[in-house]
Amino acid sequence: MPTLNSVVMMGATGAVGGHVVQTLAGMPKIERLSLLGRRPVEGLAGDRIAQHTIDIFEPQTYTPRLTGHDVAICTLGVGQPSKISKADFVKIDRDAVLDFASACRQAGVRHFELLSSVGVSATSKSFYLRTKGELEEGLKSLGFERLSLFQPSMILTPTNRYGLSQAITLAVMPLINPLLFGSLQKFRGIPVETLGAAMARNLEQVGESVETLHWRDFIALSNQQS
Repeated sequence: MPTLNSVVMMGATGAVGGHVVQTLAGMPKIERLSLLGRRPVEGLAGDRIAQHTIDIFEPQTYTPRLTGHDVAICTLGVGQPSKISKADFVKIDRDAVLDFASACRQAGVRHFELLSSVGVSATSKSFYLRTKGELEEGLKSLGFERLSLFQPSMILTPTNRYGLSQAITLAVMPLINPLLFGSLQKFRGIPVETLGAAMARNLEQVGESVETLHWRDFIALSNQQS
């Protein structure tokens, strides 16, 4: 089994990150869980859990917190990219994540997990997918012993968080999912709690040096038990 005694995470206050943390907190093999963020996760307590308020754009505010961790998880990202400038999107979704990953690598973290997106490519014509693709390429160049890239399609939350477009997605995606099979299965919408559990449970699996995970993997991993 892989070593996962100590985990550090950025992005725990987001929808997916919150479910990752819930699962991690219930995994007895994890002896230490450090959460880095601009604000603490509410209602979370325990001797194994430490929360640290940091500036995601200033690595010096969190670099001292990284030493001694085996795994790093990043679910940091902009929920509504269309609501901010392209420059700000790049700053958060690519640059801040790469800074975090670089600091983790220098601190000796062996396994890095990223919440990415299906269809990403550094050569994509889509600004969103290209930025995410550039991030993935940057992470690969850092040389982690294991790099896990989670690429979901639509993430289905219990409630509408972002207005009309998400309302349509939440209503339509469950009807479309059964029609997506074979190579199209990776485009199925995934419940946020399933994705969060999968990212946590993946730490218990033996993986490849670089692994890309999609819908089928999320379902299988979320059903694993400690």
